[in-house]
Amino acid sequence: MCIGGGAPKPPPPPTPPPPAPTMASPVVQAARDDERKRARLAAGRASTILTGAQGLATDATTGLKTLLGA
Repeated sequence: MCIGGGAPKPPPPPTPPPPAPTMASPVVQAARDDERKRARLAAGRASTILTGAQGLATDATTGLKTLLGA
């Protein structure tokens, strides 16, 4: 049995954290646009051009079909 009185009071709850930025936030939209621009500039034209101005430099591989194991 407790002789000294009631239980001690609990400490006050911590303050809630600030709200997370949403997708509608101008800061988030600007960061997303900057990231897209960096990715587009990093890819450049070379990522879409698969051959040179004269086409493929090697001969086409047109051989007879063979059966596997033969």
